[in-house]
Amino acid sequence: MIYKTIVVTGASRGIGKALVEELAANKEHHVIALSRDLKTMKNNFNALENVSSYAFDLELNVKAQITSITEKYPKIDLLINNAGYLVKSSIPNIERNLLMKSFEINYFGVVELVQALLPKMTSSISHIVNISSMGAFQGSVKFPELSAYTSAKAALCNFTELFAAENEGANTRMNCLCLGAVQTEMLSEAFPGYEAPCQPEDMAKFIADFGLKSHYFLNGKIIPISLSTP
Repeated sequence: MIYKTIVVTGASRGIGKALVEELAANKEHHVIALSRDLKTMKNNFNALENVSSYAFDLELNVKAQITSITEKYPKIDLLINNAGYLVKSSIPNIERNLLMKSFEINYFGVVELVQALLPKMTSSISHIVNISSMGAFQGSVKFPELSAYTSAKAALCNFTELFAAENEGANTRMNCLCLGAVQTEMLSEAFPGYEAPCQPEDMAKFIADFGLKSHYFLNGKIIPISLSTP
């Protein structure tokens, strides 16, 4: 019997793809994989009977999209907000439309998704895991040309703390992981030739375990996940 229903955004590649595969290895999980690239997800997860893939865009009407997707699922136990959009531009040159796109995908859309799914998070203790960046972790080393990305991810960190404060004692808990460099397609596109110390599959194992277990002990926490000192 399926006892945990899990939503993963940004599921077509990188950490998101690895997360779906890791979580689906437990046949008692049902994973709802969300991404704009439905074709790739279907190819990736075709053999996994406990994975359902849906086209989903954080820049569009999030609440309408997710309502139509999850209407047949009575409850959601775990939401992993993994999707991200990396804008690389210097502060004097960044265009407003790219700044807004970064915040739409990395922050506003995440907040709207949480709002929409909260009524379905009716488990005794459900969990929301936000995926942020080490660049958004206060006091960490900052990298040039990533202000749009890391500013939006920093807002996600603050949202995590505020959500926990507003929902103290409630059955839904939220935590945020600030990831260091992982060898994903997004990283390679932004920094060609850079070799990260961590592979998506390894990070996915950590995030999956964190998502399934840590909310029994943690709530509203911003946690750096990096092999280097902030």
